[in-house]
Amino acid sequence: MTTTAKAAELRHPEKRNRPDNPIQRKPAWIRVKAPTSPVYRETRDIVRENGLHTVCEEAGCPNIGECWARRHATFMVMGDTCTRACAFCNVATGTPMPLDPMEPVNIGTAVAKLGLEHVVVTSVDRDDLIDGGAAHFAAVIHRIREFAHGTTVEILTPDFKDKAGAIEVVSAAKPDVFNHNLETVPRLYPTIRPGARYFTSLELLHRAKRLDPNVFTKSGLMVGLGESREEVHQVMDDLRAADVDFLTIGQYLQPTPKHAAIDRFITPDEFDAYATAARGKGFLMVSASPLTRSSYHADSDFARLRDARAAKLHNADTR
Repeated sequence: MTTTAKAAELRHPEKRNRPDNPIQRKPAWIRVKAPTSPVYRETRDIVRENGLHTVCEEAGCPNIGECWARRHATFMVMGDTCTRACAFCNVATGTPMPLDPMEPVNIGTAVAKLGLEHVVVTSVDRDDLIDGGAAHFAAVIHRIREFAHGTTVEILTPDFKDKAGAIEVVSAAKPDVFNHNLETVPRLYPTIRPGARYFTSLELLHRAKRLDPNVFTKSGLMVGLGESREEVHQVMDDLRAADVDFLTIGQYLQPTPKHAAIDRFITPDEFDAYATAARGKGFLMVSASPLTRSSYHADSDFARLRDARAAKLHNADTR
């Protein structure tokens, strides 16, 4: 049995030797076409040439064809093996390899080759590292700025649980967007995100804003795991209390029969209602749709985010 399969059994012991958790057929509104664009292949080749990992591939993102056809790849640093075993995630779990000291340079080189105006960098959880990988994140940000002048940098970090000073190290590198996903509502954490703590994640976002009031903070939720509408609205309130600027909400898709089952598919109209509620609660930006993911359309969303802040400041000045 592989390490990943063993981890799946540990996080879902009730499903051991039970092939009765089939992946549900997707509704019409969430199906996507297989990637065929020549630019998609060019993006894939640049990723391969620099020996890089992307969350687009590792997590099986449904938007990979569309995003890579626009040269928008989300880089996943610190390897392809995570130290945690979340019930929703398709990234391999096990003992990671040592950090690659050349990875920050390779990321900077790839960003420059792709000509990206905005780049998203995420990572696996590295609980094995004394700083959770914070210094590596900072090095990646610095190298992107060195190799790709003018490119704005969005990071999607782990929670750095129990790693003193980690958030400060990453914040000091001055990312343009500091993203950390809450993923789901507090009630579902024990089964969906057992290695994390809801209020630890919430405090990370609040601290990132306190350390740098100019950084845009961002978080995301998956829906369709059994949460109630009231619980989602409470998470929105919690995020606004932490001064989070940007909220993404997307449909959870079950990667394999070993992962958490989909409770139901949320309709486009329900996503619209979530977006309306979130805007009413004061988020500068909201992206809510079945195919929304943390880095989906992140480049154009960042431009809109800046415009929204500028408009808000202008309105405050003219009162």
